[in-house]
Amino acid sequence: MFFYPTERIALFIDGANLYATAKALGFDIDYKRLLTVFRARGQLVRALYYTALAEDQEYSSIRPLIDWLDYNGYTMVTKPTKEYTDSTGRRKIKGNMDIELTVDAMELANHLDHVVLFSGDGDFRSLVAALQHKGVRVSVASTLHTQPPMVADELRRQADQFIDVADLEKEISRDPSVRVPREARETRLQQMRTQQGRVPEREPYPSGDDPLDL
Repeated sequence: MFFYPTERIALFIDGANLYATAKALGFDIDYKRLLTVFRARGQLVRALYYTALAEDQEYSSIRPLIDWLDYNGYTMVTKPTKEYTDSTGRRKIKGNMDIELTVDAMELANHLDHVVLFSGDGDFRSLVAALQHKGVRVSVASTLHTQPPMVADELRRQADQFIDVADLEKEISRDPSVRVPREARETRLQQMRTQQGRVPEREPYPSGDDPLDL
């Protein structure tokens, strides 16, 4: 993984894709450590995290993670999921954030030297090419250590650099032995929501993804 020390860097994180990648590799990500890794390699300008939320579940299991990221150096980009019925009559949920991520990346391109895209989605190949035409270096972070690989071959080939998330495990994984007592975690989340004017009833933490287990 190579970065110039003077590069202006931005992280664009496809939340669902990175979550699936980490789970497939068998570890949980410590998002505080993730920021530390890239702050040490250049001038980190932005870290954007993209995820969709069910419209009728504002306080869903992912809400604690979103709250924590929002208060700890990440720019959160969310939108409601859409429910639809496919051609076979099955009800499905759609929550694609590709357009939002693409628009933001192109708007910020003139202020960046290096974009790190945390996604293996081949649909981003055109975005990577467009950023490169603007003179921005692009690294794609996903993994080849699964069967099948989580990254599309065309995306990996287009990138200036491929970062295998498996190789970052020691630097960004969460230590399961370091846990904040549950009562303290709930108090801290309640304080964050109160500051935002949101005081919902107590909600469950996502299994294996408690953002305050840091």
